[in-house]
Amino acid sequence: MIVAKRHPLDDTRVLAEHAPVDFGRRLIRLETNRLGTLVAVRSVVVGILLLLVIVTAGLFSLTIGTYRLDVASVLRAIVDPASDPHIRHVVFEWRLPRVLFAVLCGAALALAGGIFQSLTRNPLGSPDIIGFGIGAEFGVTVTMIVFGLNTYAFKAAGALVGGLLTALVVFVLASKNTMSSFRLIVVGIGVSAGLGALTSWILISVSVEKAMMAATWGAGSLASLGFDQLVPASVVFVIVALAAVPLHRTLPVLEMGDDAATALGIRPVRVRLRAMILAVALVALVTAAAGPISFIALAAPQIAQRLLRSNTPMGIAPLALTGAALVVVSDAVGQLVAVPVGVVTLSVGGLYLAWLLAAQYARRA
Repeated sequence: MIVAKRHPLDDTRVLAEHAPVDFGRRLIRLETNRLGTLVAVRSVVVGILLLLVIVTAGLFSLTIGTYRLDVASVLRAIVDPASDPHIRHVVFEWRLPRVLFAVLCGAALALAGGIFQSLTRNPLGSPDIIGFGIGAEFGVTVTMIVFGLNTYAFKAAGALVGGLLTALVVFVLASKNTMSSFRLIVVGIGVSAGLGALTSWILISVSVEKAMMAATWGAGSLASLGFDQLVPASVVFVIVALAAVPLHRTLPVLEMGDDAATALGIRPVRVRLRAMILAVALVALVTAAAGPISFIALAAPQIAQRLLRSNTPMGIAPLALTGAALVVVSDAVGQLVAVPVGVVTLSVGGLYLAWLLAAQYARRA
């Protein structure tokens, strides 16, 4: 009788087939008949906490204004159609669009910042630093002041054209055989300084009324926005955000290098071009509506990455919620101290940028 001996690796294979894979973190499996995915428990917890921050700050923002309301009155106006019509008018027509726009602008800027930081593999790779935000601002300034077109559609077109042209100039000037993130950031800072000077020259060359109108818009404010601007902006945001969802998988692979990405079936040039266009479109969407809201695109991806303890800033849902929470809170603070939201984000973001530069320098020293 011949007895076949089992190889030790056979038992290992059997155990490997039935043992769960340890990913180093707790995961939740979501599965349907056609799709299946794994979601980190930490991402769910962080997302819920960010939603609570957004709802709390949003409710508080709805109570602020010349016509003071308490939270109970706001909640009653939202859930009860038979409540005081004057309060419902204040909440729904005047204040709710502002809060929803804050959520939209924060999510769009955070996604744009995550895309650029992933492309450049650098936490300083933000539209605010590289100059794409300044390019969009310059495009809107030309559209408003030079051509006299002040509707949302024309401003959005001007912001998109300005941002894309600026991106093209920066990438052409920064490209030399290979793309260096440091060279890209330095060239972007120079281009943004030049565009800022051109914007200032335009403002001092026109009438005081036009200059004041552009300066008010340039401060970055959500005060005068309503559902007329919110509806088209939301449609555009949803389309661009859905188009950006595949970048959640391709950009982290691209961070490993072009050779590794190509070996895995990713075309680096095509992915970079698509990502750049989508990110500039997100920046243009916000700039056309609310003006330049600085440093959200810089700070939100880094904050989300630290909250999730992730190696990449491209966690779509937590990233968008982080940006939304930052803008909603900043706008509430801005209303309390009677300044535009752009002033609040610029003040806090400047301190954050100084800390980030110091941390980067200390890490390399």
